[in-house]
Amino acid sequence: MIGSARVRLNRWQQAAVAVGSAVGALLDPRRADLIAALGETTGKPAFERVLERMKKSPEGRAVLLEQPRVISVKVGHAWDLPENTFGAAYAKFMGSRNFSPDDRPPVRFMETDELAYVAMRAREVHDFWHTLFGLPTNLMGESALKVIEFEQMYLPMCLMSVIGGSTRFSEKQRKLFFQHYFPWAIRAGMQCTDLMCVYYEQHFHEDLEDVRRKWGIIPAPSVPKQTRAPAASSAMGEKL
Repeated sequence: MIGSARVRLNRWQQAAVAVGSAVGALLDPRRADLIAALGETTGKPAFERVLERMKKSPEGRAVLLEQPRVISVKVGHAWDLPENTFGAAYAKFMGSRNFSPDDRPPVRFMETDELAYVAMRAREVHDFWHTLFGLPTNLMGESALKVIEFEQMYLPMCLMSVIGGSTRFSEKQRKLFFQHYFPWAIRAGMQCTDLMCVYYEQHFHEDLEDVRRKWGIIPAPSVPKQTRAPAASSAMGEKL
């Protein structure tokens, strides 16, 4: 399932893929496959640390044992849940943007089945995090979520995405991001629970605000009217 698409690379090949993916993603941020390859080829130590944390957490161990997938046949019931629930909020987030949970690129460059699953899980829970933090999928929202992901996983790709994204902001947007969203994202990423150790699917039926409180989630703040700027659009956002 996850392992069927994997390719084993030596260190030189990994470096070449990482550099090529970084350049390609900067030139065309819509290339989700390049962004994914960059995350995998530069993120092994980070994914190893996440794996060890998951093994020490009861809920994280359950995720590793059962290996749930965020795909339509597994999460489709979220669309039928009551409006106040986390699952319904996720379904609304996906449906309002015409997103499909089946659109994630496969993991290709992780060495072991365990690391491949952790990398896939990190990719697939991305939209859960959007829902929990109340972030849009434009470039500013994606950049803010990448700050939180870096705080949670220390993936180099997240930091590179923030740097690359900020270069595409206008001057007004850049000022808004670093004065408003960036400080919030740092605080939000540090304060919340270890989000990779959460079995989200088992909490779909719970009230959205209840799970936010339980996991220490600080939703994204409203932008003050006097500092509001048009959000930079992003075709790469939903696939990060």
